[in-house]
Amino acid sequence: MISSLPSPLSLQYPEPAMARSSRRQFLEDSLLAAAALSLAPTGKTFAQDEKQNSSPNEKLGVAVVGVRGQGVHHMKAYLNRKDTELLYIADVDENVGNQRAEEAAQQQHRKPQYVADLRKALEDKSVDIVSIATPNHWHALGAIWSMQAGKDVYVEKPACHLMNEGKAMVAAARKHRRICQVGTQSRSGAGFRKTIEYIHSGKLGDIKLARAYCYKRRKPIGPKGDYPIPDGVHYDLWSGPAPILPLTRPQFHYDWHWQWPYGNGDLGNQGVHQMDIARWALGLNTVCNRVVSYGGRWGYEDAGETPNTLVSMMEFDDAGKTLVFEVRGLELAGRRRNDTNVFIYGSEGYAVLPGSASGVIFDPQGKEVRRFHGGAALPAHFANFIQAVRDRKAEDLHADIAEGHLSAALVHACNISYRLGTEIPSKELKQKLEGIKTRENPQETLDRLTAHLKYNKIQLDSLSVRFGEELALDPATLTFPGSKAANQLLTCKYRNPFVVPAENQV
Repeated sequence: MISSLPSPLSLQYPEPAMARSSRRQFLEDSLLAAAALSLAPTGKTFAQDEKQNSSPNEKLGVAVVGVRGQGVHHMKAYLNRKDTELLYIADVDENVGNQRAEEAAQQQHRKPQYVADLRKALEDKSVDIVSIATPNHWHALGAIWSMQAGKDVYVEKPACHLMNEGKAMVAAARKHRRICQVGTQSRSGAGFRKTIEYIHSGKLGDIKLARAYCYKRRKPIGPKGDYPIPDGVHYDLWSGPAPILPLTRPQFHYDWHWQWPYGNGDLGNQGVHQMDIARWALGLNTVCNRVVSYGGRWGYEDAGETPNTLVSMMEFDDAGKTLVFEVRGLELAGRRRNDTNVFIYGSEGYAVLPGSASGVIFDPQGKEVRRFHGGAALPAHFANFIQAVRDRKAEDLHADIAEGHLSAALVHACNISYRLGTEIPSKELKQKLEGIKTRENPQETLDRLTAHLKYNKIQLDSLSVRFGEELALDPATLTFPGSKAANQLLTCKYRNPFVVPAENQV
């Protein structure tokens, strides 16, 4: 167990900005690498020959899917380039889709065609790229359909809504020889890339522990009820692979993040960025061997289901490393409203990678040793994707689907542990934590959680805590040995015709 480490709450580090970082690592010792090598390549598609080593002046046709939130950034990324043309806007909300098409028409010579159904855009051979910013439960199916149609794909984080979906996405990319980038743009931020290179150089010494944080104030989403579907929304299409359920949240858009059939909580929303950075910094090309989570949705009652306060401990026994993740969704004591960070602890110092383009190196006494700066990561991430599309080199991607899948798999493992947990009186929590074999000091995580609740005038003693099932995870098969309940959460029952295929059926 590691203790007496510098407190993340007392360190000074750069103000967060909108950027992230660096370079793709091959998965040499994972199931994904073996699967990729064993999948026989199919014949070349229309886009593969036509665009290989093409001139930068030759425009690539783009369809953007989901354009209310993050999809706007996708649109801007392609509209701001001279070598891409926005051909389609696909969105199940007619009001949003038509509005975005009009906006795009002001920036390029022709108005993109609006469609509610992605499949109509996939029929057009002039579409080379599909850029996906839908709700999480559509990520895998949208990407797989697109790759099967011969399109290259940029898909938002988390790569997938369920763990088995990620395996199928990797298989589809390899089988159909598609370029598939995941929107963890931290990997394209110059400052982050330099920081990771420093960490991987060995100058921090022996690294055994990382702590990652997602501190973002999330307000309640309103009372659970039976609400009308907004006018103009094709709800059957919106539901897609998910069951058609009553709308129980007041705000239709965005708040799906906090309901399990569609989202993955803040761990899979903002937190997957920090999860990816931590795994990357630790040099881990696999998932953990053991995981346990605890927490709750505290401070209010609403239509949300996912925890707003969560601690997850992941043990990589094969590598001798530990990754601890903490989600805080209430007000932050004496701090910024939002704070996202990764701390990497080595025997010769530690590194801080905040939610920005920079990274900071400290010696063991907390003295700053070096600071790495960098530019905006988002445009660099799209540029990296476009270049890989033109060169037909998936190995040049900063966030290949295999990388995105592994980071999402850690998110899913933590959430599965939590969902299978039992409610216990908070007085039993300390004893439960003492039974967890970890390199982290579990009491420190509990102290931080307690202080966070206390600042929000919530006494832990008055709460019941969902203490997750301590799960073993087989990195080779991405299954939970001995837990039928956990394995059932690796996938779900899909609705026809919105069935996400298994990895051997893509």
